[in-house]
Amino acid sequence: MPIEYEDVVRTGVARQVADKIRSAILDGRLQIDERLPTEEELAKSFGISRPTIREALKRLAAQNLIRSQRGPAGGTFVKRPDPEGLSSAITGAATLLVGMGAFDIDEIIGARLETEAICCRLACERRSGEDLAAMRAEIALQRSASLTDEEFCASDVRFHRGLVTAAGNGPLSLMMYTVVEAFMPITNMIVSQVRERGTVAGFHERLADAVEARDGAGAVGVLSELLSYVRDSYAVSLKRRAEREAARAKRG
Repeated sequence: MPIEYEDVVRTGVARQVADKIRSAILDGRLQIDERLPTEEELAKSFGISRPTIREALKRLAAQNLIRSQRGPAGGTFVKRPDPEGLSSAITGAATLLVGMGAFDIDEIIGARLETEAICCRLACERRSGEDLAAMRAEIALQRSASLTDEEFCASDVRFHRGLVTAAGNGPLSLMMYTVVEAFMPITNMIVSQVRERGTVAGFHERLADAVEARDGAGAVGVLSELLSYVRDSYAVSLKRRAEREAARAKRG
């Protein structure tokens, strides 16, 4: 099968154009809701074809940086950045790195403790009744014996996501997206067979109690205990895995 060199070249140029427009959006040269030039105008400005411009715009749309609008007042406009959309690419990369072993468990636990501790302190100051209700709803769910391991892990993530939300800080929430959405699912997958659900739910309940009491130091203390438990469970899980592999190798 012949290689389509023209497509490779066009895609490379499209990526460069998308990167230039993306940089202009992120550094404020292009404002939110500002209308971009037409495809024809952009093609003339960059000295490239309209199909290549179209490919660049598709890349930007996939990153949630632009939106299209039909009608007489239509066109392509700069979209208000969506923290979840912007951070999803970072999360995907972080998940891959964790899966490849680029970070060890001590690094992951250390990162979680330092960043989530800030969330704990802010949540104690700013939490609302709705925040507390969401956290306690997850705890109640985690106490259910009918919950599958996958459902428990998902609830665990939602609980900590709720803690981050309770902190009420947009930039911090963006930073924590990777921690909660990438680091937690990976570690949960590894420790799910050795950790005790009741123990985890107990830590969550104590953490919610501290947040409700606006006890920042107490909340950070419980978080530290919880993460130490996760680290220990991780070590046990890896030890059991190594023992199983050694046993298989011996039988083979």
